[in-house]
This record gives sequence, structure tokens and C-alpha cells, in this order.
Amino acid sequence: MALTPTNPKANDKKARREAAEGDVLMREVDEAVRQDDMAAFGKRYGAPLLAVVGVALLAFGGYLYWNNAQEGARERDSETLVTAFDQQEAGNLSAATQALEPLATGEREGARAIALMGQASIALQDGKTQAAAQMFEAIADDASVPDEIRELARVRQVSTMYDRLEPAETIRLLDAAAQPGRPFFASAAEMKAMALVAQGKRQEAGALFAQIAQDDETPPTLQSRARQMAGLMGVDSIDDPANVISGTATTTPEAGEATASDS
Repeated sequence: MALTPTNPKANDKKARREAAEGDVLMREVDEAVRQDDMAAFGKRYGAPLLAVVGVALLAFGGYLYWNNAQEGARERDSETLVTAFDQQEAGNLSAATQALEPLATGEREGARAIALMGQASIALQDGKTQAAAQMFEAIADDASVPDEIRELARVRQVSTMYDRLEPAETIRLLDAAAQPGRPFFASAAEMKAMALVAQGKRQEAGALFAQIAQDDETPPTLQSRARQMAGLMGVDSIDDPANVISGTATTTPEAGEATASDS
């Protein structure tokens, strides 16, 4: 029996067509499955997802509102502080105290601390030494106040009442602030060192004066005073004698000429 002749090219075209049709069909099936999956996913998780997105958007919007409100509050606080300190500088102490009252009794910790410091400073300027010292003490004891302001308040408290405090109490109050690296180290350490002198602890006082003199953040006048006090206590506080000599040996031309003529 004779076989029907075949055309290889025709068979290839038919195979490719069938393969293409199958591929299209599979893509349509896949797409339908994906749509069904998305529909099922949406039915199951759509509401929770929308809720989460909604909460996130509300939270972000709330943050933006809060941030703008905080910025506006800081600007108003700054204006209030400037006004109050202008009044203080002009000698209108009662008006300055009243201007600071809303911030001093407010809830914003930074502004409240500065306002309280301002009121204490005004009281001191007005001659109310005891009241000012108590206000400084209250700020220094307030754990909600930033550490730097608390230390400044402690230094102001001790300086205000220094003559009325026992040396041991002065040392106790200033011990934390009188550590190298603290923002008010030089001022606190000087008063602590003087209290040590009053106790007869000259070596400890001299060592503390030397630390003040060698601290790069100490103002030059205080450095010079501390260096002299350290020397009186028998402690050498000079790291580099050449720097000290160049910094202190500033003579006028007239003085130099007088020295030359004398020789």
C-alpha cells in the first residue's frame, strides 16, 4: 500500500501555529487565574489593607500638622523671650517677669526652663537674692529640665549664695558640674576649688585650679587666675611655658624703650 506523500514545510508551519495558539491560550488562562487570585486576595485582604494605608496617611498628616504647630510654637516662644529680655534690659523688671509667666508655667520643657532661668535672673537683679537662689535650686532639681540648663542653674544657685554656704555644701552641689568636659566646668570648678581652700585642702584645690588653667575651653582671664592660684597652692599648671610667656609678656613700645634706656 502506497503512503500519502507529506510536505515537511507544511508540517512545520502547522506545528508552529499550534504552538503559538497553545501559548496564547496558556497566557489567557494565566491571566484569568491571576485576576481570580487578585479578586480573591482583594476580597480577603482589601479592607484591612485600606485601613492600614488610611491609618498611615492619617499618621503622616498628623505628624506634618504637629511639626508645623511645633515650629509655630517655637517661633512664638522666641518672640516672647526676646520681648521679656528687652524689658529686663530696659529695667522694666516687673513687666519682664510677667512676660515670661506663660512660658514658665507652660508644658514645653525647653521654653519653660529658659523662662524660669530668666525669672530667677530678674529676681537676682531686683535684689531678691534668697528668692533667686531658691528659683535656681528648683530648676537644678527638676529632672525634666535639660542637663545643661540644670547645671547652669546649680552654678547660679551656688554663686548667688556662696558666702552663706558651708564649704562642704558648696563642694557637694558643684561636684557634678565641676568635672572636665562639662559645659560650665571652669566656673563650677573655681568655686569648688575655693571651697577646698577654705577646708584647708590646698593640694586638692591646687590640682583643680591646674585643671582649670589647662582646659582649652576656659576663658583666658579665668585661666590666668587659676594658674596663679595653682602656683600659690604649690602646683605647676603650665604645660607649655613658652605659650604662657608669649601670651602674658605683652609690653608697650614705651615700656620696652624705658627698659632699654635703664640698662
